[in-house]
Order: sequence, then structure tokens, then C-alpha cells
Amino acid sequence: MAGRRQSETIAAIATPPGVGGIGIVRISGPEAHPILRALFTPNKPRETFRSHTLYYGTVRDAAGKVLDEVLAVYMKAPNTYTREDIVELHSHGSYLVLSAILGEILRKGARAAEAGEFTKRAFLAGRIDLTRAEAVIDLLRARTDTGMQLAVGQLQGSLYQRIEALRQALVEILAVLEVAIDFPDDDVELIDSQAILTKLEQQVEAPLSGLIGLADRGRIIREGISIVIAGLPNVGKSSLLNALLQEDRALVTPIPGTTRDTIEEVISINGVPARIVDTAGIRSEAESIEELGIQRARRKVREADLVLFMVDAAAPLTAQDRELYSSLGDVDRIVVLNKIDIAGEEGVEAAEAVFSADPLVRISARSHEGLTDLQSAIYTHIMGDSAALQEREPCAPNVRHRLVLEESLAACRRLRTALSAGVTVDLLAVEAQAALDCLGDIVGLTTPDDVLDRIFAEFCIGK
Repeated sequence: MAGRRQSETIAAIATPPGVGGIGIVRISGPEAHPILRALFTPNKPRETFRSHTLYYGTVRDAAGKVLDEVLAVYMKAPNTYTREDIVELHSHGSYLVLSAILGEILRKGARAAEAGEFTKRAFLAGRIDLTRAEAVIDLLRARTDTGMQLAVGQLQGSLYQRIEALRQALVEILAVLEVAIDFPDDDVELIDSQAILTKLEQQVEAPLSGLIGLADRGRIIREGISIVIAGLPNVGKSSLLNALLQEDRALVTPIPGTTRDTIEEVISINGVPARIVDTAGIRSEAESIEELGIQRARRKVREADLVLFMVDAAAPLTAQDRELYSSLGDVDRIVVLNKIDIAGEEGVEAAEAVFSADPLVRISARSHEGLTDLQSAIYTHIMGDSAALQEREPCAPNVRHRLVLEESLAACRRLRTALSAGVTVDLLAVEAQAALDCLGDIVGLTTPDDVLDRIFAEFCIGK
């Protein structure tokens, strides 16, 4: 069944729903060219269509009615995305027009494509490995320039090349072990255990650990983080949100308790997508409506990846400041001393002494002084050494990769332990093969069908 579906011609609208200047319907498979000839009437009649050439004309339904003026392109296999014949019809971006064109294509014998089926065919045809296929998803979902660069690097093979280097080292180790299995009675010692250990540690385990270490950073760049601004009423939380957004998103007044609900916006912090949440000022005495906002603020604080605990540096610290700070528990936080433009140095230093256990940044949300320092502190707190990330981020694995890399590393460590213990060669080969198979899962050489189905199901229809 799977093989038959793979040989069928598929079609889908390749552009997002909605109104736009241009919309694209894509066809892939052996019937793509015949369907083009049946539906498309070029402005200048012709017997054949040259590959990778745009032609102007009309698409008509079965009754000969013109559906739209289009540009048509025929791309002959194997020099296409799927390595099959592909046709694209570029029409006006009305979803009604695109749906009508797709309907005629399906009536001519094509099947509606499943989510991600074009890219899945590219993978199955060997045009791209699985890491490049997954990079397509990341590129479509990227929310910052850094996320886009991460996806492009993987699309160009950065992660694949790292994995292939690891696989090659394991293949060489496995080859030595299999020779020893094939010639068990030879008097010559075929296995140099120390050489294998050195190769395993330096060329496999160390790079594996490095890739695993980058996985969390890659996840943050892809998925983003949640940052909650918390503090007593009137310390400047809404002003900070407006300053970070560079627009007046939250209402700012000198009246305590103005913010009674959470306000959420997405921004980029040095290339990391971040959902910034402004919360109601947390205080012990509040009327019922404000209290609901305070309860929601406390819940958001518990769920946050990072809390910006704001303090009014222009006013003496109060018992409520200290109580609220203590109530945060072990949540990741940065202390933000606000209003330094009107605060005295003595008061600022006193506050710094109280909160010295945490990263601390001085700012003025009103004048934007210190805002760049705060963004840098957030980035460093979440991502660690930014210089190291800039150097290595194009190879950051995703969550699936990380789990498989950890399995591969565990097999390598078992192999190292077995080598040191002097176990039989066939058992050594089992562990080496297990580590190698895990890496094959990442690039798609040994990936189970159900995993492939889950990966490509995340794609949009038409890609």
C-alpha cells in the first residue's frame, strides 16, 4: 500500500490560506505533465513544455470555462524537489481560485497530498536526509533571525555533517571488531583496545557530548522562553514592558494597582524569541478584582522560565519587597533595579546588597538607561556563553535528536566499559552497532516508519 501511494501523483495548494497577490498549486508525480497539458492552455500554442521554464496562459475546467490566468512551470525529474516530475501553477491568490484549480487537478487523477508529503518524497528519494527535512519545519516556524539562521545551517547540512563524522568513526571501530569476529583463531592480536578507546573517546563520545550540550540552546532558539515581570505595584513593570516593546502597550499611571490582568507580547531578545508577561503588582492588601490579577500573577511566576523581579530603587526597600522576593523560591530570576534616573546612589547600593545573591541590573524604564544591559543579562542567563553559541549554534539538535544522541552516547559508554573489562568481541560489536544505529535514526537511515510519520505530520499541507 505504501509503495503504491508513493507512486501516485499528488497535489496541494502550496501557499497559506487567505488573500494574496499570488497563490501556488503544486503537483508531483508521474501524471504531473499530462495533467498540465489537460488543464493549461498556453498563450502561445506549443507541443512541449521546456523544463524549468515559465509559461503564461489560462487554466480551464472540464467545460472549458476559464478559472484564472496563470503562470505554469514544468520541472522534469530528477532535477526537482521530490526528484519526480513537478508542475506548479501560479495564479492569483484567491483561495476560491486556488481551490477550484486544485479541484480540477484532482478530477484529472491526482490525489490530495498529505501533510509534508512533498518533503517526505524528497527524503525517500534520497535528495535530502532527515535532518535537512526537519530543518524545513524549523525554517517555516522560525520567529527570529537567529532561529532562521539555525534552520538554514541545518538545511545546508551542518548537523548532517557532524553526525556523518561520528558515524564514520563508529564504522571504523565496528570494522575492526568484525574482522576479529571473522578470524577468531588467528594467532595475531587483531584488536588494539587502547587505540579503540582513544578513538571512541576523542572522535565519538566528546563530540556527542558537545552536541547534546547544544540541544537545550537549540530548543530555546526554536521555541522561545517565557519571561514574567513581577514586583510590588508601581515599581515600573508596565513601563519596562513598553520599553522592551518600544511601544505603549500597557497603561502606565502613578496609581498603584493599575494593571489588574496579565499582558503578554512576543519580542526578540538578541535573537531568542521571548514571551514577555506583565503582571499585576503583588501586594497583601487589594480589593477583589485586583486580587484576581494578583493570583494570576503568582501563577505566571511559577510557570515562567525567567522572572524579572523589579524593585523601585528610588524608594526605601520595604518588608513587602523582601517578602515577595522570598516567595519566589528557587525560580530563575534577575533583579531589576528601576528608576535609577531619580534614585540616589546610596539607596541603589543598599538594594544591591540585599539582592546580591542574584544577577542584578540597573535600569530606568522611563529613559531606557540600562535596557541593553538588561537584554544582555537575560540572554546570558538563558543561553550561557553567547560567544560559544554564536560559533556552534548551526548544529544545535532538536529534542528528538537529543534523545537519540543520548542513547548513542550510552551505548558508547557501555562499549568503553566492555573494552576495559575484556569481554568477548561479539558483545563489543553489539554495542558499537547500537551506537551506530542511533546515529542512523537521526539522519533517517534506520528511522522507524512511525517516527517518520510523526515528523512529516508536523508539516503544513503543500510542503
